[in-house]
Amino acid sequence: MANHEKHHSHGPVEPCFCPRCGGELELRTVKPSEPQRLVCQKCSFIFYLDPKVVAGTLFSLDGRVVLIRRGIEPAMGKWSFPGGYVDRGESVQEAAIRETKEECLLDVRLASLLGVYSYPRSPNVVVVYVGEVIGGELKAGDEAVEARAFKASEIPWQELAFMSTSDALRDYIRLNPGPGL
Repeated sequence: MANHEKHHSHGPVEPCFCPRCGGELELRTVKPSEPQRLVCQKCSFIFYLDPKVVAGTLFSLDGRVVLIRRGIEPAMGKWSFPGGYVDRGESVQEAAIRETKEECLLDVRLASLLGVYSYPRSPNVVVVYVGEVIGGELKAGDEAVEARAFKASEIPWQELAFMSTSDALRDYIRLNPGPGL
């Protein structure tokens, strides 16, 4: 399976039953110009499989970019920027700040939007911000086994977790050339 096909995915899990009436869902063409949709055989409710939003941050500490080594699947043991799913009712910005604190124990202020990354066959839309450290101490937190700051020349490119990790890091380094980066 290609890296973009397993991007942040735990595997294909599709609902089987209608949330309205409990009837069985089946794939049907609703509109010829759109992909097939899950439709209830009983009440015709259309179950839209919406994407999941992931929020993350890239930032430097002493001129080096901070990455965490994931302690959970998917991509356990691989390196990524701090990030995770946005909770319902939470802003993307709040999620990026929260996930950074949870995964590497640093407080950040968001400076700008770095980019939005999405890939075919992936259910995720990854929103990455450039952050500035305003407090805390770099340590592995929830869902991380290691937190470390890398010079650009030290980044473990072959051990990165996701395509969005590579793409966002390249964008970050291109936009933030510095002595350490």
